[in-house]
Amino acid sequence: MIFLQQVTDDILQQERYLLYIYTPLCGTCALARTMLDKIESVHQQDIFYEMNASLNPEFMQDYKVESVPCLLIKEGGEIRDKVYAFKSIANIYSYLMDYKPELFATS
Repeated sequence: MIFLQQVTDDILQQERYLLYIYTPLCGTCALARTMLDKIESVHQQDIFYEMNASLNPEFMQDYKVESVPCLLIKEGGEIRDKVYAFKSIANIYSYLMDYKPELFATS
């Protein structure tokens, strides 16, 4: 089974990442996590990093994360999007098509 990777300070310095922000006791977060796990297992690769909001209050404040779950999308060194309503796997894929098109490239 593939698990989301814990985010590190080095990763937070990168120009580009997809960061799933959650809290451990949040039921909606658990559902969102299941969607992200399914996407990673289909592609057989790590796509998302994860961060426990409870352990990172400064990050939450600095990046104005309003609630969890949140998929924070950083591209070109800037926060491009914050997805709060995961809705469905298809909805998450609509963001991946914009921000991670290499997942859909056929070789």
